[in-house]
Amino acid sequence: MPETKEALAFYASQSTFSTPGDLARLYTGLPRDPAELARISRDLLIHRVEGDLFGHTHPKDRLHNDAESRYIDDVLHILVDRDPAPLTERRKAEDRFVGTCRDFTLLHCSFLRHAGIPARLRSGFADYFGTTGFHCDHVVTEYWDDKRGWLLADAQLADPALHHAWDVDFDPMNVPRDRFLVAGEAWRAIRENGADERTFGLHGPQEGPFWGERFVAGNIRLDLAALNKVETLLWDVWGEDEGEPGTPLPAQSREFYDGVAPVISGEVSFEAARDLFAENDTLRTPRTVTCYAPFNGPSEIILR
Repeated sequence: MPETKEALAFYASQSTFSTPGDLARLYTGLPRDPAELARISRDLLIHRVEGDLFGHTHPKDRLHNDAESRYIDDVLHILVDRDPAPLTERRKAEDRFVGTCRDFTLLHCSFLRHAGIPARLRSGFADYFGTTGFHCDHVVTEYWDDKRGWLLADAQLADPALHHAWDVDFDPMNVPRDRFLVAGEAWRAIRENGADERTFGLHGPQEGPFWGERFVAGNIRLDLAALNKVETLLWDVWGEDEGEPGTPLPAQSREFYDGVAPVISGEVSFEAARDLFAENDTLRTPRTVTCYAPFNGPSEIILR
């Protein structure tokens, strides 16, 4: 399905979260190729759980606090404070921003948008991390290719030297859509196709409560927000109070997300995603969200 000019223009411009702000000068001289930009993002960041891959131990304050940076201008300030070299220079592990998949993706989207390439974050579940058959909570880039349409790219996979750690047998700039299910597709896999909800989450039920229909529903809210360029932290929460993690969703909530999931599945209608977000108080991100920071505990945050 051809994308509208309005949609492409929307996704080619920076959001409040992706703009480099007063550090836009750092983007001077960046390449325009999406794969090169993904590699630059990869070489500036290190995931919270990747220390062993690099033979590195994250300092506690960085492990706890770096990934609480919602906005790319804050990420850039941290990076240049640790090493003022151009962004195209690969950082040593100890000089990288300690983030999550969301940070690799948001920085990649920021680079792409700076180059005028439409790009957006997609929240969902990847099957190429960890246990076979498990779909791990993840965020990737969806970017526009004039010949092929919207493609999924995983900037976290952009360094081939690290592929041995994961089940990667595909081009990270064109992730197969059966290897990464956007949140709406994951919901429909469970509800319509009988997939086991216990195989979707941050980890399996044996390791904690963050899995199943309730967790996927939260990802639906995140994905719809990102499609509207509201690219919050993954642990920013809003909407109806649906109970504790790991507890079943009530029937009314299941029916609600049954209606939402198709809107953000497959070939997404820009207009439908915009309208749904604007018109529904449960789905629309408010100015104040509750942040359940993994290390620092819950707090109320007023977004920019």
